[in-house]
Amino acid sequence: MSTAFPGFQGPSASTEAPLEMLAACHIRIQRQCATLRRLAAHLPSHGSDEDARSAATGILRYFDTAARNHHADEEEDLFPAMLESMAGSDAVCIRALTSRLTDEHRLLEARWAEIRPLLVQISAGQPAALAPDMVDAFTGAYDRHMRMEEDEVLPMAARLLGDRDIERIGRAMRKRRGIEDAMI
Repeated sequence: MSTAFPGFQGPSASTEAPLEMLAACHIRIQRQCATLRRLAAHLPSHGSDEDARSAATGILRYFDTAARNHHADEEEDLFPAMLESMAGSDAVCIRALTSRLTDEHRLLEARWAEIRPLLVQISAGQPAALAPDMVDAFTGAYDRHMRMEEDEVLPMAARLLGDRDIERIGRAMRKRRGIEDAMI
């Protein structure tokens, strides 16, 4: 297979700049979704060959760890910080937006739970098919979700959150990932 399949090097960003890291994570999610779409197209002709196994393993690793951390970063740290920054003001808009995005995280996780067992089979070299409509539902939902975060949430967070909020979110991200916090 001529397409570089097993994975990509994503843009680098660190927990020292958490909003930029969240945006960089979106790029990596987009790349993993593109790999998933290519994998679905690859399987009917090639089955669970070495390229398919390698791609499935990379997709599993990413969505089982980094994507899960990304959702937690937003739900446990970013969204509450945004809501807190509006204390005393009308936070209805932010509350509705963060509630919607949290609900979308649950939908994305449910769609992942449907795809994941198939990827486990493929990564083990067992025959499996990824239905295009299942892959499209998963990747399309992520595309719409990330677009809302990019267009609304991250710019709003950049306006609302101060340096202390950003530092606190970065510390929480490091802790979640088991990264030694040099700033303590």
